[in-house]
Amino acid sequence: MGQFFAVFATDNPGTQALRQRLRPLHRAHLRAPDAHHVVVRLGGPTLDEEGSAMNGTLLVIEAASLPEVEAFMQDDPYVQAGLFSHIEIRPWNWSLGNPALRG
Repeated sequence: MGQFFAVFATDNPGTQALRQRLRPLHRAHLRAPDAHHVVVRLGGPTLDEEGSAMNGTLLVIEAASLPEVEAFMQDDPYVQAGLFSHIEIRPWNWSLGNPALRG
């Protein structure tokens, strides 16, 4: 398919209720990325220092290009609703723990 990208997204303050309301739509988007030709390999919410409240998102996405990942993220319900204050997408070399490299 291509290369891997790490996506780091940080929530705006005071958006816990918005996150909870949109979470089912966000999760459905991550599990059905077919229209974008990407594969979400890993993902989950980041947590506050106490480990009790979600405050962002971390994803590892496999795609052919950075623009494909950007387009996929723009269609995420969290992004469309303005949940995130900042999104950073970086090309990533998945070496340690990559199941394709075991053997």
